[in-house]
Amino acid sequence: MTTHKQKPFLGFGLGLRTEHYQEVLEQQPREIDWFEIISENYMIDGGKPLYFLDKIRQDYPMVMHGVSMSIGSTDPLNFDYLKQLKTLIDRVQPMWFSDHLCWTGVDHKNMHDLLPLPYTEQSVQHIADRISQVQDYIGQQMLIENLSSYITYTSDAMSEWEFLSAVAERADCNLLLDVNNIYVSSFNHQFDAMEYLQGIPADRVWQHHIAGHQNTGNLIIDTHDEPIIDPVWELYEKTAQLLGPVSTMIERDGNIPPLSEVIAELNRAREIAQPYYQKSLGTQ
Repeated sequence: MTTHKQKPFLGFGLGLRTEHYQEVLEQQPREIDWFEIISENYMIDGGKPLYFLDKIRQDYPMVMHGVSMSIGSTDPLNFDYLKQLKTLIDRVQPMWFSDHLCWTGVDHKNMHDLLPLPYTEQSVQHIADRISQVQDYIGQQMLIENLSSYITYTSDAMSEWEFLSAVAERADCNLLLDVNNIYVSSFNHQFDAMEYLQGIPADRVWQHHIAGHQNTGNLIIDTHDEPIIDPVWELYEKTAQLLGPVSTMIERDGNIPPLSEVIAELNRAREIAQPYYQKSLGTQ
């Protein structure tokens, strides 16, 4: 049985990275409201990562974000993986868990990449059925995240936002809406980012990612290794204005800077969103 929660607002968080373990543990920065962990990094029997995870979890709410579920694959769901995921969920007690709307391999081969899906009715049903199986096994709703993509399929029968919305509604799951990924894909595929945002069911958006990327001139690649650029901040402001209070975090996975630099970006997100969020939350 899948448990449904009310949509919480956690505030503004960061991805927990090994480079920042010690500083977070010693200083407990108050600017950070919560952390997101990469689930696979902690699907282990012991050691330093779990030690720091348990210590930091005592002071901060957490959510879990996966990269290996391969929810769009035609391979059967990997229940060995799901068992490990459920064990970690029981340990961490996250506010929610998430993964990407993608496939990462086929014929039991992992491509180690997040690959896009054809936007068809058949894909919607296939993925919704698999998400429902995962939610029933874990016992709670999950969040699915929109990708940054670099190719499209000739078989596409709907837009990305129509596809994402259809999957969420049919599977009765929620959304992790990555603002940078919308920006990246809108550039790569020449669609209107605002039309995307207006086509998403706001009540199902529980989390945002914001991140940096690399622009090669004719293609933008989602790399999470650069500071967030102004056009992405501007799109985030429009997102906050349109969708209201959504738990927001900064993703940084490469060229990891000092914690103070990531907190500065987090504070910028807070400054941008709070004027819009205050109206809904009734805060001063």
